[in-house]
Amino acid sequence: MTDQFLAAAARDLAGRAGYNPGFLGVPVPIPTLAGVKTVLLHYTHFSVVMRPDKRLAAVTALAMDGKKLMDLARAGIPWRLDPRLPEDQQTGERVYVGNDIDRGHLVRRASAVWGDTRAEAEQANEDTFHYTNAAPQAAKFNQGIELWLGLESYLQENAADNSRRIVVFTGPVFGRQDPLYRGVDIPLKFFKVAVFVQGGKLAATGYVVDQTPELADLPEVPRAAVTDEAPPLGPFRTFQVPIRDIAALTGLDLGQLVAVDRMPIASELPSARVTSTWRQLHSPEDLDLDFDLGG
Repeated sequence: MTDQFLAAAARDLAGRAGYNPGFLGVPVPIPTLAGVKTVLLHYTHFSVVMRPDKRLAAVTALAMDGKKLMDLARAGIPWRLDPRLPEDQQTGERVYVGNDIDRGHLVRRASAVWGDTRAEAEQANEDTFHYTNAAPQAAKFNQGIELWLGLESYLQENAADNSRRIVVFTGPVFGRQDPLYRGVDIPLKFFKVAVFVQGGKLAATGYVVDQTPELADLPEVPRAAVTDEAPPLGPFRTFQVPIRDIAALTGLDLGQLVAVDRMPIASELPSARVTSTWRQLHSPEDLDLDFDLGG
């Protein structure tokens, strides 16, 4: 790419409004990460807090309007680097070539594709294909309908069916056991926090999923990196977890959402050890969101 092209692309992105903290009618700011350098990048309907040291996002923040969702195709949209960030501070194509690793959308493409006009929705569609919004995910993990994609589909369908607004924070759970692959630490786990208004009050639920087993099959990942220490989760299991545990695992400031966590055990056992109260989910029906049309 020429310098002129990159400059033009940067100017175009400079006008993006990004995630709106007031989207739910109650201020819900993007979680911050203390003690680590981050860079905030705005796109259409979402923002990404990048960790240059990891070359991946620390957290993404999406505002989803179920009443305005549009069904647009993804065909022909290329993945691209964000010209506002140096190339060595983001993960590009070389990590995903010649292997079974997907460019896993952190902000789900279909959930960001909404707007008052088709042009607005199309811009959001294209914005989700920046590498800053991707994380290396084992192909079977990313495509598993009952796992990561199943949870995302559930949130989106509830928003659409009930014309609801939902905020979704998503990101990696970086850990000491994350294998180094082509210069990038591949997260073994990911989190998602859904935030919504229920009965006139703010509410939130948290989830964690794990991709450990599939990464052991990558030829360039030392097998010991993913087998020396057994992870707390089993293969492809999805858990509803106290949001306070996500805060403890990621270092993100989630205090506002910890206080409105709908997971009953989170308030009943405030000092419980991380992972001790996690509830395994077997199907989308197990998700504890309790949407209703009057919320």
